[in-house]
Amino acid sequence: MNRSSRFDLLIIRIPIAFAGVEVMSSSRENSILQKCEAYLNLQARATAKKGDSKTSSSFLKATTTTLRHTISESERASYVAHINSFLRDDPFLKDFLPIDPCSNQLFDLAKDGVLLCKLINLAVPGTIDERAINTKNVLNPWERNENHTLCLNSAKAIGCTVVNIGTQDLIEARIQLLADLNLRKTPQLVELVEDSKEVEELMSLSPEKVLLKWMNFHLKKAGYKKEVTNFSSDLKDGEAYAHLLNTLAPEHGTTSTLDTEDPTERANLILEQAEKLDCKRYVTPKDIVEGSANLNLAFVAQIFQHRNGLTADTKKLSFAVMMEDDAQTSREERRFRLWINSLGIDTYVDNLFEDVRTGWVLLEVLDKLSKGLVNWKHATKPPIKMPFRKVENCNQVISIGKELNFSLVNVAGNDIVQGNKKLILAFLWQLMRFSMLQLLKNLKFHALGKEITDADILNWANSKVKSAGRRSQIESFKDKNISSGKLFLELLSAVEPRVVNWSLVTKGKTDEDKKLNATYIISVARKLGCSIFLLPEDIIEVRYQISAVCTSFG
Repeated sequence: MNRSSRFDLLIIRIPIAFAGVEVMSSSRENSILQKCEAYLNLQARATAKKGDSKTSSSFLKATTTTLRHTISESERASYVAHINSFLRDDPFLKDFLPIDPCSNQLFDLAKDGVLLCKLINLAVPGTIDERAINTKNVLNPWERNENHTLCLNSAKAIGCTVVNIGTQDLIEARIQLLADLNLRKTPQLVELVEDSKEVEELMSLSPEKVLLKWMNFHLKKAGYKKEVTNFSSDLKDGEAYAHLLNTLAPEHGTTSTLDTEDPTERANLILEQAEKLDCKRYVTPKDIVEGSANLNLAFVAQIFQHRNGLTADTKKLSFAVMMEDDAQTSREERRFRLWINSLGIDTYVDNLFEDVRTGWVLLEVLDKLSKGLVNWKHATKPPIKMPFRKVENCNQVISIGKELNFSLVNVAGNDIVQGNKKLILAFLWQLMRFSMLQLLKNLKFHALGKEITDADILNWANSKVKSAGRRSQIESFKDKNISSGKLFLELLSAVEPRVVNWSLVTKGKTDEDKKLNATYIISVARKLGCSIFLLPEDIIEVRYQISAVCTSFG
């Protein structure tokens, strides 16, 4: 196997320009490279049977797991261009950039895992504490595998599918360029709606749908009669692009783009016009004419970033302010949404509180965590027109929760249907905790017939730290001493002494020192293979510590 094929799965399955990441699962016993090699061997046999697939331009040919995995040269070149542009000033990578898209340099650079970790942080800044990345010039196999493990678990933590070799297309990923397509980061989006009810609907839309809504909003103002419903066939002739750019940037407007009959020539004029707005060429005229959905999506998102053409309507902004959650609720929503998406269920969750109201997502999660819990004969899959079907789904969710001994006093399925945020968050916390405890089922402790309890996990953590010659001890998972981060660092060091660089650890006395320790803890834990959905603030505020210790325990 050549070096290029060995690493293409790691690079291409992590959409390099984008925040959505889909990679294969990994374990401590099997290195990523071994899994890549096994996969590629299977792929080669499948290709031999089905014929050459070089002409294919899509990531996957079906929404289910498949052995077919190809990418167009245009997409590959665009990813390289993105890396060269956005990581060129990175202290570590700047000596290796720019990458030549026609060589194997991309795969050579990716082999140590540093680039992959940098791309995760490029997608969602701050996901990885870069102090935890092994960045020596020459890494041994263990250090290299630690970097890949850190990348995989960090990808999972931002809501990416890491179960199997993908269940979603790149177009379903959450790309970096779509990060600002929400009311919190771009409140001007409220101009797209008329009243508070529509604001609520706007908040529930996925970034891609918000982008389409934005595009059609401007096209309608420009007098364009067609509605753009996708980033592929509806954009092939270039007419929508021409109208959009003329409306957003009238100072660069021209009639020649629409007067041109040749689609390729029109596409080239569109790109020239976009360049005047500082939009980089991640898409070629050929990509537009052939309807490359992935690259068109990125191109439209980039136009939005540079010139969204929206204004702040004070009256409408009041609707958005009324709809905003408090900071704590937003943090909770993000945590559980990303956790659910990382499980690899069929439904992708865009807005937690909206998407769980049918009950279907929660049933999928329960089924993923423990097969046989859900009676699918009594469940209705969305879209659901009859409200009582949603109640039936949610009633089954509550019924299963009670079977699992969740605390659900005076909680009914209709509470979920009505979108009761407090109860939804309480249920999801218990569901996440259940999933963590499921990880412990194969331990000898459980095999002896004794159920694992919070006390068992607490005792294990204290004993593990003490056996390593450390002094930190906690009395409960609400112990305020946890906020310094010292116990977690000593626990991680007890599990693997080499993993903690103590020169980077602070005393944890001030708020800033606590935050530095907390961010480092999370990345070190992921480096060890732990799946953690804590935020640094959760450690500092002593929230959800049972999840962190439970994951290490497993």
